Amino acid sequence: MKEFYRDIFEYHHHFNQKLIGEITTHFNVLPERTFPLFCHVLNAHHIWNSRLLGISNSFTVQQVHELSACASIDDANYATTLRILDDIDFNKMITYKTFAGSEFTSRVNDILFHVNNHSTHHKAQIISDFRQKDIAPIALDYIWYKR
Repeated sequence: MKEFYRDIFEYHHHFNQKLIGEITTHFNVLPERTFPLFCHVLNAHHIWNSRLLGISNSFTVQQVHELSACASIDDANYATTLRILDDIDFNKMITYKTFAGSEFTSRVNDILFHVNNHSTHHKAQIISDFRQKDIAPIALDYIWYKR
């Protein structure tokens, strides 16, 4: 399972970096929601990494970063996730609080799957934004990445 998640998070890291370039190129013509949505993907990944490690988190869910900071945020998220994959038992239960203050307990494996699924969902929205503006989006298909 660790190798599967390594591969999935490497895929997301690879395409996050490519999307940063595409967003940079088309920043002024993309819909207003596109860049904040991409920041949300980075923020959520950071927040879940912090919860998994039991450390304080410095991001908010809707925080918008400087575009120039996004690549390093994504690099840090990816490196932290690799450490999590090496160090934390996937069956371990993690108790955390939401920003609304509600407490939940979830299995590490379920959280990792959620982070992946959440990222995929919002990347599809971002690609839709590109198409809405008649910009040919990069292909984010996992199978193309594996080829």
